[in-house]
Amino acid sequence: MSFDLVLFGGTGDLAWRKLMPALFQAFRHGTLPSNGRIIGVGRDDLSSGQYRALIQSRFDKVELAKRPSAEEFARFAAILDYVRVDLSQPGDYANLAACLQSRNADTVVMYVATAPALFTTVCEQLAASGLNTPHTRVVLEKPLGHDLASNRAINRTVRQFFEEKQVFRIDHYLGKPAVQNLFALRFGNALFEPLWRREHIANIQITIAEDLGVESRGAFYETTGALRDMVQNHALQLLCAIGMEPPINAHADAIRDEKLKVLRSLKPWTQETLVQDVIRGQYASGTRDGDKVPGYREEPGVDPHSRTETFVALRTEIANWRWAGVPFYIRTGKRLAGRDARIVVNFRPTPHAIFNSNIDVANRLIINLQPKDGLELHLLAQGQENRQNRTSTATQSLAPVQLDLDFDKRFGCERVGAYERLLLDVIDGRLNLFVRSDEQEEAWRWVEPILTHWANDSQGPRPYASGTWGPSASSAMIARDGFCWSEES
Repeated sequence: MSFDLVLFGGTGDLAWRKLMPALFQAFRHGTLPSNGRIIGVGRDDLSSGQYRALIQSRFDKVELAKRPSAEEFARFAAILDYVRVDLSQPGDYANLAACLQSRNADTVVMYVATAPALFTTVCEQLAASGLNTPHTRVVLEKPLGHDLASNRAINRTVRQFFEEKQVFRIDHYLGKPAVQNLFALRFGNALFEPLWRREHIANIQITIAEDLGVESRGAFYETTGALRDMVQNHALQLLCAIGMEPPINAHADAIRDEKLKVLRSLKPWTQETLVQDVIRGQYASGTRDGDKVPGYREEPGVDPHSRTETFVALRTEIANWRWAGVPFYIRTGKRLAGRDARIVVNFRPTPHAIFNSNIDVANRLIINLQPKDGLELHLLAQGQENRQNRTSTATQSLAPVQLDLDFDKRFGCERVGAYERLLLDVIDGRLNLFVRSDEQEEAWRWVEPILTHWANDSQGPRPYASGTWGPSASSAMIARDGFCWSEES
C-alpha cells in the first residue's frame, strides 16, 4: 500500500517534538508501510533539502533512545518532502495538489497540526482543490473548539467535505500502552469484570499530574486552561474506558457507542455541585527539585492578572445501573508535586471483619499511565504471627502486600508509543482509538456549565504553591465523602 502523509504545521512544535519522532520510530521498527512519503507543509520558504536538515537538527532535542544515527536519518530523510503553503491563501493549495497528484498514492493522510481556528479553512481549501477524495483521511488535533458551539461549527464544516469514517479526531492518551491494557484488563480477562460495579467499588480516582509549568506555552494556555486542555478530552476518555459497558465486539463504532453512553450518563451539574464538587486552582511560585520556580502569572505570555486555571479537581457520578452512587474523582494540574498519571480503583472493605487488624486499607487496583506503565494490585496478607496467640484467628494481623506488573520490563522493546500507534492506525484506517464527533460534543456539553459558572464567579482560581498537590480545597472535597487522594506510592 502506498501512502502520502501530509503534515500541516510541519515546522511547528508538535511536528518535531511528537510526530516526526513517532514516524521515525515506526520507520525504525519496520511497521511504517514501505511505499510511503511524508510531506511537511508550512509557510516557511524551504526546499525539501532544507526541511530535511531542519528536522535532523530538531532530532537532537528528542530523547536519546529516539534519536536516529546519521545512517538511519539518511534513509528516513529519503521519504521526507516539503511544500510551502500559506494556509490562508487558496492559490497555495495548488502546489500541494500538484505534489500529491504526481504520485496518486492509495491513501492520503492530512494531519492538521495547526491552530484550531485554521481547521475549517484547511478542510474548505482541500475540498476546493479536489483533495477530499474517498482515499483521503483527515486527522484533527485537540483542542477541537473552545466550547460546544465552536466544536459543533468545526464538525459541521468538516462533515461537508469528509465522511465521518474519514475523520480521525486524535487524543494521544488513547494510544498509550497502559490505556490499551485497561481495555485488555477489563474485556480480555474474566477476573475483574464481575467486580467492576457499585457493589464492590467504593470510588475511582483519575489523576493526571505534571510537575512542569506552562514553560513557553503561556500565550496558548491563557486561551485554554486545564479544563479544556486536559479534562474535556484526556480525563473524560479515561473515565469512559473505566465506566463503559462491554462492547459487542472490537469494532470502532461498538466501542465508541459504549463510551458515548457513559458521557450521556454523567450526572448533570447543579448550582450546588458546581460550587462544592469543582475546584480550580492556579500555581503560585514555589520549588521544583530544590530550585525556585515562578508562579503562573509570572510566566512569559501570561496576563499578570490572569484567571486561567492550571489545576482542576472534580467529583462526578455515572448515573446508571452499574455505577449508581460510586463517586468518580478527576484531578489534573501543572506544577504539582510530581509527574504522575494513574487511575486508582478503590474497592470496598470486606463486609465482615474476622481479623483483629489495625490496617485500615481496602484492596486497590492502580493502573499506572506515566511515568510508570503497568498495574499494581494492593492486597492484605497474613502478617507476622504472635507465637502466644498463634491459634487465635481473631488476633491474627494483616499486612499490606502488592502485585506489581511493570509492562516496560515485561514487554521491553515491543512497546509502541502513543503517537506511533495512532499514526499507524490512521494509515491503516482503524478508527478504534479515535473520538467520534458525537462523543466530543457530549463531552463539551458536560463541561460547558463549569465554564459558564467560572465566567460568572468573581472568586477566580485558588492559588497553590508550586511543588504541592494543588489547593487544599481539593483534599477537602474528597474528604467530604470519607476518602483521600491516592498519591504516588
